[in-house]
Amino acid sequence: MLVNKNIKEFIDEVISSNPTPGGGSVSALAGGLGGALTNMVGNLTIGKKVYEDVPNDIKEKMEANFKELEETVERLVKLIDEDSTAFDGVMNAFKLPKTTDEEKKIRSAAIQEGYKKALEVPLRCAKECLHVLELQDVFATHGNVNAITDIGVGTLMAYSGLEGALFNVTINLKSIKDEEFRKETEAKVKELLEKGKALKEETLKVVYTRLG
Repeated sequence: MLVNKNIKEFIDEVISSNPTPGGGSVSALAGGLGGALTNMVGNLTIGKKVYEDVPNDIKEKMEANFKELEETVERLVKLIDEDSTAFDGVMNAFKLPKTTDEEKKIRSAAIQEGYKKALEVPLRCAKECLHVLELQDVFATHGNVNAITDIGVGTLMAYSGLEGALFNVTINLKSIKDEEFRKETEAKVKELLEKGKALKEETLKVVYTRLG
Protein backbone atom coordinates (compact mmCIF):
# COMPACT_ATOMS: atom_id res chain seq x y z
CA MET A 1 0.00 0.00 0.00
CA LEU A 2 1.20 3.49 -0.86
CA VAL A 3 0.25 4.91 2.53
CA ASN A 4 2.60 2.48 4.27
CA LYS A 5 5.64 3.72 2.36
CA ASN A 6 7.98 6.31 3.82
CA ILE A 7 8.19 9.73 2.15
CA LYS A 8 11.27 8.87 0.06
CA GLU A 9 9.69 5.60 -1.15
CA PHE A 10 6.48 7.38 -2.09
CA ILE A 11 8.35 10.08 -4.03
CA ASP A 12 10.37 7.40 -5.81
CA GLU A 13 7.10 5.70 -6.82
CA VAL A 14 5.82 8.99 -8.24
CA ILE A 15 9.08 9.56 -10.13
CA SER A 16 8.98 6.09 -11.71
CA SER A 17 7.63 5.35 -15.19
CA ASN A 18 4.57 3.66 -13.68
CA PRO A 19 1.35 5.63 -14.33
CA THR A 20 0.40 5.29 -10.66
CA PRO A 21 0.70 6.85 -8.20
CA GLY A 22 0.05 9.99 -10.18
CA GLY A 23 -1.71 13.29 -9.79
CA GLY A 24 -4.77 11.74 -8.20
CA SER A 25 -2.93 10.08 -5.33
CA VAL A 26 -0.77 13.18 -4.86
CA SER A 27 -3.93 15.32 -4.73
CA ALA A 28 -5.37 13.12 -1.98
CA LEU A 29 -2.07 13.39 -0.09
CA ALA A 30 -2.08 17.18 -0.50
CA GLY A 31 -5.60 17.42 0.88
CA GLY A 32 -4.71 15.15 3.79
CA LEU A 33 -1.66 17.26 4.61
CA GLY A 34 -3.78 20.40 4.46
CA GLY A 35 -6.17 18.95 7.01
CA ALA A 36 -3.33 17.65 9.18
CA LEU A 37 -1.66 21.07 9.28
CA THR A 38 -4.96 22.65 10.29
CA ASN A 39 -5.34 20.22 13.17
CA MET A 40 -1.74 20.86 14.18
CA VAL A 41 -2.80 24.47 14.73
CA GLY A 42 -5.72 23.11 16.73
CA ASN A 43 -3.33 21.15 18.92
CA LEU A 44 -1.27 24.30 19.44
CA THR A 45 -4.40 26.20 20.47
CA ILE A 46 -6.92 23.99 22.27
CA GLY A 47 -6.17 23.77 25.97
CA LYS A 48 -3.25 26.20 25.74
CA LYS A 49 -2.92 29.61 27.38
CA VAL A 50 -4.01 31.32 24.15
CA TYR A 51 -7.26 29.35 24.41
CA GLU A 52 -8.36 30.89 27.69
CA ASP A 53 -9.73 34.06 26.15
CA VAL A 54 -11.52 32.34 23.27
CA PRO A 55 -15.35 32.63 23.60
CA ASN A 56 -17.13 29.38 24.50
CA ASP A 57 -19.10 29.20 21.26
CA ILE A 58 -15.86 29.50 19.27
CA LYS A 59 -14.27 26.80 21.44
CA GLU A 60 -17.17 24.48 20.66
CA LYS A 61 -16.84 25.14 16.94
CA MET A 62 -13.08 24.65 16.95
CA GLU A 63 -13.29 21.38 18.84
CA ALA A 64 -16.09 20.11 16.58
CA ASN A 65 -14.14 21.10 13.46
CA PHE A 66 -11.02 19.47 14.90
CA LYS A 67 -12.83 16.14 15.22
CA GLU A 68 -14.39 16.46 11.77
CA LEU A 69 -10.98 17.22 10.27
CA GLU A 70 -9.53 14.06 11.83
CA GLU A 71 -12.18 11.99 10.04
CA THR A 72 -11.74 13.90 6.77
CA VAL A 73 -7.98 13.40 6.79
CA GLU A 74 -8.50 9.69 7.39
CA ARG A 75 -10.77 9.45 4.35
CA LEU A 76 -8.24 11.34 2.22
CA VAL A 77 -5.46 8.98 3.30
CA LYS A 78 -7.55 6.03 2.09
CA LEU A 79 -8.11 7.79 -1.24
CA ILE A 80 -4.34 7.88 -1.87
CA ASP A 81 -4.44 4.13 -2.52
CA GLU A 82 -7.93 4.06 -4.01
CA ASP A 83 -6.92 6.50 -6.73
CA SER A 84 -4.03 4.29 -7.80
CA THR A 85 -6.52 1.56 -8.79
CA ALA A 86 -9.38 3.80 -9.98
CA PHE A 87 -8.45 3.39 -13.65
CA ASP A 88 -8.17 -0.41 -13.50
CA GLY A 89 -11.72 -0.88 -14.73
CA VAL A 90 -10.98 1.08 -17.90
CA MET A 91 -7.79 -0.85 -18.58
CA ASN A 92 -9.53 -4.19 -18.04
CA ALA A 93 -12.36 -3.16 -20.36
CA PHE A 94 -9.90 -2.34 -23.16
CA LYS A 95 -8.59 -5.90 -22.90
CA LEU A 96 -12.01 -7.42 -23.65
CA PRO A 97 -12.43 -9.27 -26.98
CA LYS A 98 -13.72 -7.27 -29.96
CA THR A 99 -14.07 -9.84 -32.71
CA THR A 100 -17.85 -9.90 -33.15
CA ASP A 101 -20.33 -7.02 -33.13
CA GLU A 102 -21.74 -8.28 -29.84
CA GLU A 103 -18.28 -8.36 -28.26
CA LYS A 104 -17.59 -4.85 -29.51
CA LYS A 105 -20.86 -3.65 -27.99
CA ILE A 106 -20.08 -5.26 -24.62
CA ARG A 107 -16.52 -3.90 -24.67
CA SER A 108 -17.65 -0.36 -25.51
CA ALA A 109 -20.23 -0.39 -22.70
CA ALA A 110 -17.61 -1.69 -20.24
CA ILE A 111 -15.16 1.04 -21.26
CA GLN A 112 -17.79 3.73 -20.73
CA GLU A 113 -18.73 2.31 -17.33
CA GLY A 114 -15.03 2.13 -16.46
CA TYR A 115 -14.53 5.83 -17.19
CA LYS A 116 -17.54 6.71 -15.02
CA LYS A 117 -16.15 4.63 -12.15
CA ALA A 118 -12.67 6.08 -12.66
CA LEU A 119 -13.83 9.64 -11.97
CA GLU A 120 -15.72 8.71 -8.80
CA VAL A 121 -12.55 8.56 -6.71
CA PRO A 122 -11.11 11.96 -7.72
CA LEU A 123 -14.57 13.49 -7.37
CA ARG A 124 -14.77 12.19 -3.80
CA CYS A 125 -11.25 13.47 -3.21
CA ALA A 126 -12.24 16.95 -4.41
CA LYS A 127 -15.25 16.96 -2.07
CA GLU A 128 -13.10 15.94 0.90
CA CYS A 129 -10.54 18.65 0.07
CA LEU A 130 -13.36 21.18 -0.10
CA HIS A 131 -14.51 20.00 3.32
CA VAL A 132 -11.03 20.70 4.71
CA LEU A 133 -11.29 24.24 3.34
CA GLU A 134 -14.75 24.62 4.90
CA LEU A 135 -13.43 23.67 8.34
CA GLN A 136 -10.37 25.95 8.42
CA ASP A 137 -11.92 29.35 9.11
CA VAL A 138 -12.14 29.05 12.89
CA PHE A 139 -8.49 27.99 13.14
CA ALA A 140 -7.40 30.85 10.88
CA THR A 141 -9.36 33.43 12.87
CA HIS A 142 -8.92 32.15 16.43
CA GLY A 143 -6.02 29.68 16.27
CA ASN A 144 -2.60 30.30 17.79
CA VAL A 145 -1.25 33.27 15.82
CA ASN A 146 2.27 31.87 16.07
CA ALA A 147 1.12 29.04 13.78
CA ILE A 148 -0.88 31.18 11.35
CA THR A 149 1.48 30.35 8.48
CA ASP A 150 0.65 26.67 8.96
CA ILE A 151 -2.99 27.48 8.30
CA GLY A 152 -1.88 29.29 5.17
CA VAL A 153 0.10 26.30 3.92
CA GLY A 154 -2.75 23.98 4.90
CA THR A 155 -5.16 26.09 2.85
CA LEU A 156 -2.90 26.02 -0.20
CA MET A 157 -2.45 22.25 0.12
CA ALA A 158 -6.17 21.56 0.48
CA TYR A 159 -6.99 23.75 -2.51
CA SER A 160 -4.25 22.12 -4.61
CA GLY A 161 -5.72 18.74 -3.71
CA LEU A 162 -9.17 19.91 -4.77
CA GLU A 163 -8.16 21.38 -8.13
CA GLY A 164 -5.74 18.53 -8.81
CA ALA A 165 -8.46 15.95 -8.23
CA LEU A 166 -10.81 17.84 -10.53
CA PHE A 167 -8.19 17.67 -13.30
CA ASN A 168 -8.63 13.89 -13.20
CA VAL A 169 -12.41 14.14 -13.21
CA THR A 170 -12.30 16.42 -16.24
CA ILE A 171 -9.93 14.28 -18.29
CA ASN A 172 -12.06 11.18 -17.72
CA LEU A 173 -15.18 13.12 -18.71
CA LYS A 174 -13.71 13.71 -22.17
CA SER A 175 -14.03 9.99 -22.92
CA ILE A 176 -17.63 9.63 -21.72
CA LYS A 177 -20.34 9.65 -24.39
CA ASP A 178 -23.30 9.94 -21.99
CA GLU A 179 -24.18 13.61 -22.57
CA GLU A 180 -26.47 13.95 -19.54
CA PHE A 181 -23.92 12.36 -17.20
CA ARG A 182 -21.18 14.55 -18.60
CA LYS A 183 -23.14 17.77 -18.16
CA GLU A 184 -24.16 16.88 -14.61
CA THR A 185 -20.58 16.09 -13.66
CA GLU A 186 -19.23 19.23 -15.35
CA ALA A 187 -21.67 21.27 -13.24
CA LYS A 188 -20.39 19.56 -10.08
CA VAL A 189 -16.79 20.29 -11.08
CA LYS A 190 -17.59 23.96 -11.65
CA GLU A 191 -19.40 24.25 -8.31
CA LEU A 192 -16.61 22.57 -6.35
CA LEU A 193 -13.96 24.72 -8.00
CA GLU A 194 -15.83 27.97 -7.39
CA LYS A 195 -16.52 27.14 -3.74
CA GLY A 196 -12.93 26.04 -3.21
CA LYS A 197 -11.47 29.20 -4.73
CA ALA A 198 -13.72 31.42 -2.62
CA LEU A 199 -12.85 29.60 0.61
CA LYS A 200 -9.13 29.63 -0.21
CA GLU A 201 -9.17 33.39 -0.80
CA GLU A 202 -11.20 34.08 2.36
CA THR A 203 -8.86 32.05 4.56
CA LEU A 204 -5.67 33.44 3.01
CA LYS A 205 -7.01 36.96 3.56
CA VAL A 206 -7.30 36.17 7.27
CA VAL A 207 -3.82 34.63 7.28
CA TYR A 208 -2.22 37.69 5.70
CA THR A 209 -4.14 40.01 8.04
CA ARG A 210 -2.93 38.14 11.14
CA LEU A 211 0.59 38.05 9.73
CA GLY A 212 0.48 41.84 9.84
